[in-house]
Amino acid sequence: MRTCRATAVGKLTVVLATLTLVVAGCGGGPSPRAWAASVCSALAPWRSEISRLTSSTDQQMTAQTTPAQAKENLVRLFEGAEQASETARRKVEEAGVPETEHGEEISAGFRSTLAKMRDAYGRAGDAIDGLDTGEPTEFYDGVRAAVEALNKEYDASGLDTSRLSSEELKRAFDEVPECH
Repeated sequence: MRTCRATAVGKLTVVLATLTLVVAGCGGGPSPRAWAASVCSALAPWRSEISRLTSSTDQQMTAQTTPAQAKENLVRLFEGAEQASETARRKVEEAGVPETEHGEEISAGFRSTLAKMRDAYGRAGDAIDGLDTGEPTEFYDGVRAAVEALNKEYDASGLDTSRLSSEELKRAFDEVPECH
């Protein structure tokens, strides 16, 4: 008799544990509005930093500095963009998975896009860091090539909330104040 009870208790424990996992997997994530607010809160400082860094890069490209000074400044700028992108990616990851249809896919898409941007900035910084500053024309041609490659990668991985596959999230991104 003890064996039957032990077996029944063991099976009940497995069923309860499975139900707990299923229920936890189906719910418990942030609502679409809460997730959109968290994502927009993560992206706002990132966009500001990228905008600031873009302006600084433009200034560096036209400033009367030596190639060595420009190289140092540009590498620092791209490292800053790489770090800002990683910070935004990590904050989106910390926002969790929105409780909506395709929530995991949508969250993963945001994280993937930010990771691609982070990596693009890293590659641009590495490319510029590897340039020789001895010949200014060649150096600036190399900088232009690195920036063009960055722009292509950046354009290819742009964030676009209008193509979300969740009507709830589209509405949330349109409605929450953090996204405006």
